[in-house]
Amino acid sequence: MKTTTRFASASIATLALGAIVLTGCSAGAGGGSSAQGDELEGLTGEIGSKDFSEQYILAHLTAALLNAHGADVEANTKLVGSANVRQALENDQFLGYWEYTGTSWITYNGNTAPVQGAEAQFDAVKEADAANDIAWLDPAPFNNTYAFAIREDEARKLDVKTLSDVAELPAGDQTFCIESEFSTRDDGMPGLSEAYGFDAAITMLDTGVIYTATEKGDDCNFGEVFQTDGRIPALGLVVMEDDKEFFPSYQGGFTLKQSTLDEYPAIADVIAEVSPLLTTEVMQELNALVDVEGEDPEDVAIEWLEEQGLI
Repeated sequence: MKTTTRFASASIATLALGAIVLTGCSAGAGGGSSAQGDELEGLTGEIGSKDFSEQYILAHLTAALLNAHGADVEANTKLVGSANVRQALENDQFLGYWEYTGTSWITYNGNTAPVQGAEAQFDAVKEADAANDIAWLDPAPFNNTYAFAIREDEARKLDVKTLSDVAELPAGDQTFCIESEFSTRDDGMPGLSEAYGFDAAITMLDTGVIYTATEKGDDCNFGEVFQTDGRIPALGLVVMEDDKEFFPSYQGGFTLKQSTLDEYPAIADVIAEVSPLLTTEVMQELNALVDVEGEDPEDVAIEWLEEQGLI
């Protein structure tokens, strides 16, 4: 994978968390692109997003990339809530947006159990959504699933790398910080504890507080995190491997109406230029620039595309 000087140098080692600022909620133009082709000439519309930084970045990144190939689209980052964004696609308000396989499988397609394995989960959700006239382009490698993280030095001290390792710890070390929704979800703490046999002590915290609480280590050793969150490397945390593959895969892929893809099949080729580059580590880095350093999501997206030579 191509790694650029600007983003590689931001390896986030010394980022200060006090600067957490969520920016870029405005509907923005997909500007900043330079011509790479005209195969998408005539394609217009809005690229949607959910209401958090990763989605803002992906929406602006996609709009700029499509425009560089002749389209005239804009990023719309105004909607709140996954269901509203999905509905906007179904109602043709949005041309397309980045979705997560686990979200579509469980939330939109009504399944209660995930499909084991990222590739199998993607194939299953692609087939299910095809019945809804929604197409999934080839996914990116990043997986924004649930995970548990711990301070790197404490992980070395406890000699833990996997959740099975955690289950072998004395009960006094099996301390977890989680948010309220995770405490009751089928794919949350109850199922996780059963799968791994945890003897867990739970502290309930707000989602945004869990990261700093995990860094301090006062309330818990292990904090519930989202795997692509930029605060993981910024705070020197390390994620425990889900070696029993309990958590659903939340792999990212660009979704759009099949009718749109039929009319503009080159969209798949254009998105394929960027998807393989979007690893979990890259998304952590881009997300950190917004959530930790307070940069604008559109600026982050445009600069990254330019450094990759894609616009």
